[in-house]
Amino acid sequence: MKPDWRRFAPWGLYLTLVSVLVAFGLYIVQREITLPLQISLALAILGLAGFVFLDPKRVQQILTGRQVKYGSNALVLSLAFIGILIVLNFLVYHNTKRWDLTEDKEHTLAPESIDTLNALPQPVTALAFFTPNLPTDQARGLLEDFKYHAKDKFDYRFIDPEEDPVLARQAEIDRDGTIVLQMGDQQERVSYTTEQELTAALVRLISPEERVVYFLTGHGERDPDDYGDSSYSQVKDVLQRKNYSVQTLNLLATHTIPLDASVIVVAGPIVPVSIEEIALLNDVIENGGGLIVMEEPLPLTDFGTADDPMQEYLESSWGVTLGSDVILDMTSNQPLIAIAYQYSDHVVTNKVQGLITIFPTARSVQVTGSISAVSQEELIRTAPQSWAETDLKAFTTPEQLAEIAPDEGEDLIGPVPLAVVAENFDHQSKLVVIGDVDFASNGYFASYGNGDLIINAVDWAAGQEDLINLTPKEQTTRILIPPQKYYIGLIFLGVVFVLPGLTLLGGILTWIQRRRRG
Repeated sequence: MKPDWRRFAPWGLYLTLVSVLVAFGLYIVQREITLPLQISLALAILGLAGFVFLDPKRVQQILTGRQVKYGSNALVLSLAFIGILIVLNFLVYHNTKRWDLTEDKEHTLAPESIDTLNALPQPVTALAFFTPNLPTDQARGLLEDFKYHAKDKFDYRFIDPEEDPVLARQAEIDRDGTIVLQMGDQQERVSYTTEQELTAALVRLISPEERVVYFLTGHGERDPDDYGDSSYSQVKDVLQRKNYSVQTLNLLATHTIPLDASVIVVAGPIVPVSIEEIALLNDVIENGGGLIVMEEPLPLTDFGTADDPMQEYLESSWGVTLGSDVILDMTSNQPLIAIAYQYSDHVVTNKVQGLITIFPTARSVQVTGSISAVSQEELIRTAPQSWAETDLKAFTTPEQLAEIAPDEGEDLIGPVPLAVVAENFDHQSKLVVIGDVDFASNGYFASYGNGDLIINAVDWAAGQEDLINLTPKEQTTRILIPPQKYYIGLIFLGVVFVLPGLTLLGGILTWIQRRRRG
């Protein structure tokens, strides 16, 4: 009696199936054709050959039966469908095209941004430092838009500074949501993820001209090199991270303004700046530079009864007046700390809208004159429950301070302006005057929007915030008007009862007709 070898034929199919599954798993894990994968494929072929050899009649029936006929048609259609999908994916992959179907074109970059991306001389990599506490959807979408339009010149990756503290420390990240743009050896930091900020940073990478900020010294000003609470070292650190060179300048010793000066900062002189120094500072203005003046109320200085040439210069050349007063803000727990209540629509304050800024012992700063070719704007105002007290003798003792009240006709009743910006169109120069210097010191720099305000002021005075003006997008205002109760009832009736009921009724009628037919 001959042995029936056909009963071993299914084991060949089992071997083929297991070998194919093993080969598939190996390729998924290793992503390459290794020796184990080749052995698995060889076993699959041997198993299939063994099935054919052991049961050839069964193979013949399979190849000539009705199932093969219909199965072959299905196979051809399936292969054709898969082939069409492969061709379409190949064409789409090599010819990418995006359509922004939103009404306001929210995902379309401004023409200026696209031109900036096309002008990139080298590839740029954006390192986005976001912790899990901060959403990344908006930033990721914007960075993806930049990457799409840059044509292989822009890429990005997100980094959790808590998981990679070494890289965060190397990038000097001190704020969640900071993006560092790298192009070769150059870097630019972006603290606010907006299209304008990213584009402006790219423009600075393309044009890395030297930007030098000088802090005036010799009059008791705040020191950018000291690390005490009243000093300005944090301002210096942030400016240096934004590729500024920060230096000090003693005009009493040098009697000259460096040619590379972009901005001169006068941070709270204790004694008046001399007339000769004012003339030198004016040279910066005539050369298109920027000047930032921050002066404390007179009781906190050693000015005494001496004239203040800086105040006279601001009035005569810019139409800006530093008040001989002290602001008292009744909305503050400490009335001598003025709180910003209202910001003007200006590039310096646009980024701190929604944040308060606090000014310990501030004086008023007003626009009081019209100067030819000069535009002025009051930047920050206090709350209406405040005033600028002109009786400076009342601040000599706590008892007198407790009895202070506003005097109509003598004091400036709130809202009180305490910061002014001005621009000279003849010289293309800029001025920022703030009636306080403590707000940007190390002790208050990190409070609310204080640090952002001083850095924004330097950027604007140096001309860095006007590098790019993006085309604004028109926003469509939509108002949801809920339907009346009657229409809500009709909608509920139709969706929940009528439509499902008609479907059920159609099914029942179909079933009845089939029953009648037999």
